[in-house]
Amino acid sequence: MKLHYHPLSGNAHRARLFLSLLALPHELVEVDLMAGAHKRPEFLALNPFGQVPVLEDDGVVIPDSVAILVYLAKKQGGGWLPEDAEGAAAVQRWLSVTTGDLAFGPAAARLINLLGAKLNAEEVITRAHTLLGRLEAHLEGRDWLVGTRPTIADVALYSYLSSAPEGNVDLTAYRHVKAFLARIEGLPGFVPFARNKVGLFA
Repeated sequence: MKLHYHPLSGNAHRARLFLSLLALPHELVEVDLMAGAHKRPEFLALNPFGQVPVLEDDGVVIPDSVAILVYLAKKQGGGWLPEDAEGAAAVQRWLSVTTGDLAFGPAAARLINLLGAKLNAEEVITRAHTLLGRLEAHLEGRDWLVGTRPTIADVALYSYLSSAPEGNVDLTAYRHVKAFLARIEGLPGFVPFARNKVGLFA
């Protein structure tokens, strides 16, 4: 397997994290976002949207981090994506959150801080705290988002939740969320998310 990624992309990190949690051998191919490598024809042939990550697996090309999580979970099994209708729907609910409230809350706040994105900081930080409040309530009395063991829902939310302070989103008040992040960090095969040092984010 080959993962095209950038170390400061939360979307790329969730794919890399899951590959590592599954202990799957893979090659990391860093895409030079600063040089515009993600917009060159050879990369656009893999993903016409020009975004990392992209997974190549023996001729199969999977763009998009959530799609990669689903692909690997279905291929490898192990309970990361429940087979029953209710469990699968519950996981999908949280996967949808990653492209909605998470992307336009904590991830967007990080964009402002690291790249100077032209977004309303107060609005996105408020949205981030709304999501964190909902997560805090959901995680009370439970270890994982769905069921009694980790699923791809947990993996999908980790990167941008753990890096929320980079967007001036304070996690201090969210005891259950912080414990949840620590549980993910304690899983065998965990790899940390690189923190921004050069003012580059994707």
